[in-house]
Amino acid sequence: MLTIRLTRKGKKNQPFFRVVVIDKRRSSKGGRSVEDLGYVNPLTKKISLKKERIQHWIKNGAQSSATIHNLLVKEGIIEGKKIHVSKLSKKKLAEIDASKKTEADKAATPAPAAETPVEAPAEAPKEEAPVETAVSVENSGEPKPAETPKELPAEEKPAELPAVEEKPAEELKPEEPKA
Repeated sequence: MLTIRLTRKGKKNQPFFRVVVIDKRRSSKGGRSVEDLGYVNPLTKKISLKKERIQHWIKNGAQSSATIHNLLVKEGIIEGKKIHVSKLSKKKLAEIDASKKTEADKAATPAPAAETPVEAPAEAPKEEAPVETAVSVENSGEPKPAETPKELPAEEKPAELPAVEEKPAEELKPEEPKA
């Protein structure tokens, strides 16, 4: 299968990339390419591509790598969305997936109709749930009911604590021992 991808050329710390059509199984460093389609110089930001030949190879079934796909979209040679290429941590990927899901949910939910107001149903009287008692087993082997904290009525609840006066930092410093 043919692929359109970058091959690295240039000296150490001076990268230079050629855009080539190459068999996917060949090495990206030393494999012989079918055709050169242009070059990318990241240091000078210079890009030269053969638009007609790239479109020809894509029509004939050559697949472009993610980086080349983004480059072709940027240059306007092909249409489409860019592909996320950089490697992210699993945490960041989970955040991106979650944000996409929430956006999709927001788009899928229909807007509420404002034509007729809906009345709230009458509230049913609240029934208190029975209080469960915990059972603790001591060394004697007989189960005894453990005390459970009971909820205080509103009248018996403790009031908020009074505000504490704050002293300046100078007063809080410990006294230095006299020599």
